[in-house]
Amino acid sequence: MAKKATKKAAPKKATAKKATAKKAPAKKATAKKATTKKVAAPKATAKKATAKKVAAPKKKTARKPNPAFMKALTPSSALAEIVGATALPRTEVVKKIWAYIKKHNLQDAKNRRNINADDKLKAVFGGKKTVSMFEMTKLVSSHLK
Repeated sequence: MAKKATKKAAPKKATAKKATAKKAPAKKATAKKATTKKVAAPKATAKKATAKKVAAPKKKTARKPNPAFMKALTPSSALAEIVGATALPRTEVVKKIWAYIKKHNLQDAKNRRNINADDKLKAVFGGKKTVSMFEMTKLVSSHLK
């Protein structure tokens, strides 16, 4: 008989749980409605604020060259054999060196970043046979006064 008593008690507990479960979603639904109204209001104001920021155009200014690059520098005797003896800005010196490299086909075929120096460039590069293009500008700057 003890088994029958537990079977009867179990269905009563299940019905009690179902009744409480039905009541809980009703409370949550009212809470959701309240939160959606609160959340909707800030989103609308945020969209208006971003629209105002996008509408303002930015002013463009002309880029001015750095005067340090435009200063005329005299090349050393080793560098003068490649770019000439006249005083030139650093930018023009680099352009003339690249023209010399391309004219004599001194760029490495496999790794285009490397420059294979000939006799004139070895004097500028401090005796190095191969130099990267980034290292080249560092070595050239030591030959400018």
